[in-house]
Amino acid sequence: MSDRPLILGITGASGLIYAVRALKFLLAAEWAIELVASKSTFMVWQAETNIRMPVEPEAQAQFWRQQCGVESAGKLRCHPWGDVGANIASGSFRTVGMVIMPCSMSTVGKLAAGLSSDLLERAADVQLKEGRKLVLVPRETPFSLIHLRNLTTLAEAGVRIVPAIPAWYHNPQSIEDLVDFVVARALDQFDIDCVPLRRWQGHLGED
Repeated sequence: MSDRPLILGITGASGLIYAVRALKFLLAAEWAIELVASKSTFMVWQAETNIRMPVEPEAQAQFWRQQCGVESAGKLRCHPWGDVGANIASGSFRTVGMVIMPCSMSTVGKLAAGLSSDLLERAADVQLKEGRKLVLVPRETPFSLIHLRNLTTLAEAGVRIVPAIPAWYHNPQSIEDLVDFVVARALDQFDIDCVPLRRWQGHLGED
């Protein structure tokens, strides 16, 4: 665990369970998390779960802790999506980087064009300009040519792209097992190993 926080960005792409599971493991491992959810996340959360997500930062932090089942471990600070004066909007605020999970194609397009209209996009832009790690977990299918070009632009700028594509060699028994594989691979990009995962060991026992 680093003495610097990790930024968790959450957009309105479908698959908010990825953010919940990531938060569960990070907080349980005593990480400090700076969380910012985009405006559209509130609408998608209600559509996927029929639950309203609070807007007020302290209430939202409690909400996320309840969703991931980690009531007190770690540190969690939530930011309003429009607060472009927050600490994570400045390069002088030191972090280990940022993961956006799940990441919408709208967010991908804006980041590829160097645009930032809210705190999430500004925080991501800061990681790019400061040369820090930025990891995107896009959840879209199929990718259009425009999506692929935008993702390529970001990859060329040093962004790590970890699509929400699970594997099966770890013998998943539940949806959570499939989700956790993607979460683990995304966090691997920061050398964070806090997700219980059966990793590939090669063809053991074969001649």
